[in-house]
Amino acid sequence: MKITKTTIVVGTGSMLSLLNIGMATAKKKPNLLFIMTDQQRFDALSIAGNSVLKTPNLDRLAKQGVFFKNAYTQCAVSGPTRSCILTGTTVENNGVRTNDLTYSAQKEGLMIMPTFDEILSENGYRCEYYGKWHSLSSHAEIYKNPLQKAKNGKSVFGSGGQTHIYKDFLDQYSPARELKEGELIDGMTNRPYKPNPLDYTFENTNTEANSKKVKSSQAELHGELMLDKEYTLTAFQAKQTIEALERLKDSIFSITCSFHFPHAPMLPTKPYASMYPAKDMLSPVSISDNMENSPYKAANGRLNSPRYSDPEKIKYMISNYYGLVTEVDDWVGKILDKLDELGLAENTLVIFTSDHGEMLGAHGLREKNIFLEESSHIPLFLRFPGKIKPNTNVKGYVSTIDLFATIMDYLKIGKHKSDGKSLKGLIKGTDKEHGKYVVTEWDYRGDTESNYMILKDGWKLIIPYSENSKVLNAMYNLNNDPYEMNNLIGKNPEREKFAGKAEELRKCLLEWLLKNKSKHYEGVEKRKLY
Repeated sequence: MKITKTTIVVGTGSMLSLLNIGMATAKKKPNLLFIMTDQQRFDALSIAGNSVLKTPNLDRLAKQGVFFKNAYTQCAVSGPTRSCILTGTTVENNGVRTNDLTYSAQKEGLMIMPTFDEILSENGYRCEYYGKWHSLSSHAEIYKNPLQKAKNGKSVFGSGGQTHIYKDFLDQYSPARELKEGELIDGMTNRPYKPNPLDYTFENTNTEANSKKVKSSQAELHGELMLDKEYTLTAFQAKQTIEALERLKDSIFSITCSFHFPHAPMLPTKPYASMYPAKDMLSPVSISDNMENSPYKAANGRLNSPRYSDPEKIKYMISNYYGLVTEVDDWVGKILDKLDELGLAENTLVIFTSDHGEMLGAHGLREKNIFLEESSHIPLFLRFPGKIKPNTNVKGYVSTIDLFATIMDYLKIGKHKSDGKSLKGLIKGTDKEHGKYVVTEWDYRGDTESNYMILKDGWKLIIPYSENSKVLNAMYNLNNDPYEMNNLIGKNPEREKFAGKAEELRKCLLEWLLKNKSKHYEGVEKRKLY
């Protein structure tokens, strides 16, 4: 941030005019810049203690405001948690339980409450949103993006919208070329990439697959994307945001930049693809965990994907992931610089977070969807000059569900119904109640999976929400078991020793369920824990 002091000598009449201008400026509502990555875990930041990954611009943002050390996603999957962020409501209360219940989903009672941008729009804000949407498309009608549809007619707020408009951009500025030996086609960009040993097609690059588009989920693609760094999806989304700032500099705005990365496909371009050599990466401490006393033994295809438990192959994924994070960091720096250049930084609340984390080989797992730290613990910073003191650190437990109320509070919009709570009191040190514990939820397949996580004082309880579910209970003491290798209940023959702590956590969870009028209160209350 740059603060300039200027002394002006003027006559009486001019002084009155300047006072009027000053009063108008003082009364101008603050702006909002909301920056979100997809699948960035809490420790994918140098300020969080990562000694390999370099994120100077995100570190700068954190130091200029408040850094939440214990921020958690409300639900460790994109569609549900984005809906929670937008509305400030629980997954159960907004109804978006799965990614399938986004975009054009038709279901009674689904996300019937307003988003923070819909409320801001009613209060005179110009709202624009760039990047990944992944929520109910009907709530995107208030956005005023100049370009609303791709050439194929697909809405930027519809399923696959961001990739359709991005492919139009690539076709204009970086046309497709013929594949070279050893290359495959990335389905997101329709451009070549060189697979590395973690890629599921690595051994087939010289077969007929060499000339075909790879039909695989994004999570299976690992390597180097053969594309200039100025034409990547991250660059595209950041440039859209920068252009919006320039265009709206004289307006009252809410701009969201929702980066796709570091979500899969794990395909950075040069120089990011070689920035963190795979051979120098360290495999996760828990990569060889047998998970025999864990509810996640078979999660995310773990038993059928042994290469993610390979301590050498996983280094390629870590290398790629770090490269993608650093690319985001570079562009966040350019966005923040543009705020400074336009003189907007002093009157703009900036929020940075991620929708959920990435296992990255921990416990032999990839992706998210679970309550272990790598999946549920996320980065969160807020900067608001004059309202939030620089170098503020908050250790209290918070959730992305709290962001809605926080935005309403700092932008002085007034109170709106929310299941979360404003973080202003925690930031100022006046709120002594909020932050004692945090709850994360998951209800994709009912009680066939763990449904709730409650975390308090470094102790984490993970349980299903029904009395008769066969899913293992789990409890970890992160204070001496940060990698969650030792489930203290579940199959542990000494589990009754931890009955007191398990009941303490259950009591907090029941308090949270009661507050949010959950239908699962009775099941959690009757669940046998030990």
